[in-house]
Amino acid sequence: MKPAINRRQFLGGTAAALALEADSAHAEAPCHPSSAPTERPKKSVMFTMLPENLSLEARFRLARDIGFEGVEAPPVADESEAKVMRAAAEKAGLPIHSIIYGGWEAPLSSSDPAVVARGLDSARHALQCARWMGAEDILLVPAVVDARTRYVDAWERSRKNVHALIPAAEKLGVMICIEEVWNHFLLSPLEFAHYIDSFRHPLVQVYFDVGNVVIFGWPEDWIRTLGRRIRKVHLKDFKRATYQFVPLLEGDVDWPEVRRAFAEVGYHGYLNTELPGGDEAYLRDVSARVDKILGTGD
Repeated sequence: MKPAINRRQFLGGTAAALALEADSAHAEAPCHPSSAPTERPKKSVMFTMLPENLSLEARFRLARDIGFEGVEAPPVADESEAKVMRAAAEKAGLPIHSIIYGGWEAPLSSSDPAVVARGLDSARHALQCARWMGAEDILLVPAVVDARTRYVDAWERSRKNVHALIPAAEKLGVMICIEEVWNHFLLSPLEFAHYIDSFRHPLVQVYFDVGNVVIFGWPEDWIRTLGRRIRKVHLKDFKRATYQFVPLLEGDVDWPEVRRAFAEVGYHGYLNTELPGGDEAYLRDVSARVDKILGTGD
C-alpha cells in the first residue's frame, strides 16, 4: 500500500505530470468484462424514486415493468431488512446493483477523529449492506473542502481513510466507487483520474455523475479521461443559464456526444437515474428519456 501523498508532492505536481500518470494508468485500470459490440449500458432507477405508497414488491415490479434493469438502494438498518429488500428485488427479476451511501454527514476529510470514526463505521456498514443485498459497490463521497478544511488536507486525510476501508471491501467483495459532487474536491477529470490511480486497487473506482460536472466542464471530456475507471454512472441534466438541475434532455448535456464517449471507453454498466420521485406516468416518462439518451427510443 502506497503512503499518502505529501504536501510537497501534491502542491508541486504539474498538470502535465497528472496527465501523463492518468494516461499511463489506462493500461493498469481494470477492464470491463468483454462484451458483444452491440451491448449497451443498462437502465437503472434509484429506489427512492419509486412511489412510496406501493408495497416493497410492487415498487420493484413497477420498475421492471417500466423497463428498468436494475435498482440503486440506500443502506438499511440490518441484515434482516436487507434480505427482505433483496428478496423483493429478486422476485421482480431486478438486481440491486449499488448502494448509495454518500458520506456528507461524517466526511473522511474531517480533522475531528470522532467524525472520521463515525464516517468509517457508516461506510463499512454500507459495504456490508451491499454484500447482504448482492450489490456490486457503494457510492462514496470521500471528502469535503470548506473554510475549515484545506484542499491538501482533504486529499491526504481522505486517501488515508479510504485506504482504511479497503480491507472491508476486499473481505466483502464490494467496490468503493468515488463520486464527483459539489464538494469543492476533484474538480477536474485529470485530478479525479490521478486520485483513483493513487490507490492502485481494483476495488477503488469511479462513480461518474453526468450532471454534476456541467457547471465546470463537459461530461464527454470527463468520460474520455476517466475511461475504464468508470464503474457506475448517475444520470442528471443541468442548465447553466438558470444554474439548476432539470429533467433529462432539457439541459446543456450533449447526450449524443456523451453516448459516444461511453461507447469509446467501453462502458456497458448501469446508467442510474438520480432524480426526484414520482408516480407511474412520471417514471415511464423518465424511462423513455433514458431510451432516447441510449439511442433506442423514438
